[in-house]
Amino acid sequence: MTLTLADFDFSLPEELIATRPVSPRSSARLLVADGIAAIRDRHVTDLVDELRPGDRLVLNNTKVIPARLFGARTRDAGQGPVTAKVEVTLTEPAFKSGWWALAKPLRKVAEAERIVFSDNLSADVAEKTADRLRLEFNLIGEDFDDALAEAGAMPLPPYIAGKRPADERDKDDYQTIFARHSGAVAAPTASLHFDEPLLAALRARGVEMSFVTLHVGAGTFLPVKVDDVTTHKMHAEWGEIPERAAAEINATRAAGGRIIPVGTTALRLIETAAQADGTIPAWEGDTDIFIYPGYRFKITDALMTNFHLPKSTLMMLVSALMGRERVMEIYAHAVAEKYRFFSYGDSSLLVPPRR
Repeated sequence: MTLTLADFDFSLPEELIATRPVSPRSSARLLVADGIAAIRDRHVTDLVDELRPGDRLVLNNTKVIPARLFGARTRDAGQGPVTAKVEVTLTEPAFKSGWWALAKPLRKVAEAERIVFSDNLSADVAEKTADRLRLEFNLIGEDFDDALAEAGAMPLPPYIAGKRPADERDKDDYQTIFARHSGAVAAPTASLHFDEPLLAALRARGVEMSFVTLHVGAGTFLPVKVDDVTTHKMHAEWGEIPERAAAEINATRAAGGRIIPVGTTALRLIETAAQADGTIPAWEGDTDIFIYPGYRFKITDALMTNFHLPKSTLMMLVSALMGRERVMEIYAHAVAEKYRFFSYGDSSLLVPPRR
């Protein structure tokens, strides 16, 4: 089967791209596509009715760091110091005190130079490649976290950052209420719709929850550059499925409950770790799993996810779950009904036809 980028394209009016979330979080709209039945227009609060007692949601508890930094490097040009402003976006950890980072303008920075971001935070350029830097920061551990929280801004996706700068509101809005483990540079956005009243209502309904960690990287926004999408190489991201989560997921499957990851990040992680028989062990490591039509799901029974970019790997993932033609039908409905798209937008509950 040949799959091309054009197979996953659709037309999206600019005004449907959300630049702020709704409030409260759970008041967002929810498109429900259950098998081949008619699409239903609901709200995230209606998950209480859409899910069954004994279902298990798998949630990503990664914590987004304020990875966007604005600093300056100073160079002695022979006639006094010359300063250049540098914008840095951290993308993934590198050793104990280091991070790989994108920089604008990259050409203004050289190896061994120091970039100063605040009175407390600076970094030396340990390595420079054709497209990124490896930075060694002056602080580690909690001291680094505190200085980064003070100096950094939330790394909003390009389609939001191009419309407005990040601000203080984003430090709450672009973080799930159950974020625990720092390391992501993009949010698991389907989980942004959950608030405490919704979690309590779901528990009262008998819906269980398990928490895993996948540190979402900036590569999630990289475009697919090959026309034969099966040859695309995914970026790697670090994840962990604790013993407790694995045991809970296995118990739910044994009892006949559905496993429903919230977000493509949680889905990719559990599909990476799952065994052929649908059981899952505790797991830790890097995953670069690429899910596109033809993939056989081992453990996922349904998916809650936001609406994705045209021609993206995430469009390919939801097409693998629901079928490409069904996904195109879903997205045409979402556009016609003016759902809000992407990270701060509305959500969907996708239940594939029974195989």
